[in-house]
Amino acid sequence: MIALTRTVRFAATHGDDASGGVAGAANNGFAGVPRMVGLGAHYELEITAVGRPDPQTGYFLDIKVLDRAARGTIIPHIVRAFRARPMTDPAALLHEPGACDALAAALAPDLAARSGRVTRVRWKLSPFFSVEAQMNEAGTAALRGSTMIRQRFEIAAAHRLHVPGLSDAANRATFGKCNNPSGHGHNYVIEPAVVVDGGGADQSMSLARLEAIVHEHIIEPFDHTHLNVDRPEFDFTRGGVNPSVEHIAEVFYRRLTGPVAAAGGRLAHVTVWETEKTSATFGE
Repeated sequence: MIALTRTVRFAATHGDDASGGVAGAANNGFAGVPRMVGLGAHYELEITAVGRPDPQTGYFLDIKVLDRAARGTIIPHIVRAFRARPMTDPAALLHEPGACDALAAALAPDLAARSGRVTRVRWKLSPFFSVEAQMNEAGTAALRGSTMIRQRFEIAAAHRLHVPGLSDAANRATFGKCNNPSGHGHNYVIEPAVVVDGGGADQSMSLARLEAIVHEHIIEPFDHTHLNVDRPEFDFTRGGVNPSVEHIAEVFYRRLTGPVAAAGGRLAHVTVWETEKTSATFGE
């Protein structure tokens, strides 16, 4: 089986553009269709489907089929909600019949030929916040009734990579400049991924609740600290571990798991970026 993911960009505005409505003219699919006209919101959908590629062409599914299905079903549904119901909970909207169910049904004939199905639809409402519907294995047009929400946060912290069990020379050889005795700093970006069963506005695990939990358990105790010195999790004299990005992701996951569960969610994983090019994910 192969998993194919397609990103479809679009704008939701308060009026139709000259191309004739929410479907729009597909003149710049990279930037987004429908295009931005006046004030509005720019969104991205990530649609993932799995199945068996054609043995001759190597294609699993023509990406144009995914684009047409998205622009014929879920995108107009989102745009209509944007205009008429601006306070709709995004996770709840994904579970409405005209959204993911309609998209999966539109793709079903093409996917059936490849023993395929839609597995997830992730709606990126901003560069930092997204909601994701997990599709049911039993049917292409059914949802499990759970939604994954992701939000990104930032902290600034210093650390030094140094293991007492290694000699100074071995530490320098292993960690290079990251073994600088005075330490060095990063602007860490943290993204918890939380599964909310049932999906929708009735859940106690809202975006606001997630932000409050992360603020209390990650940002307040770790922001603008020297991890090796100020935090017992990374202080070897207090039973801590080396503050690699891998260990930081694990520590943050373990600190958030209980509070997220108490708020009605399930923490799937936590990703931490120490630079734009380097990240680690720890979780289920």
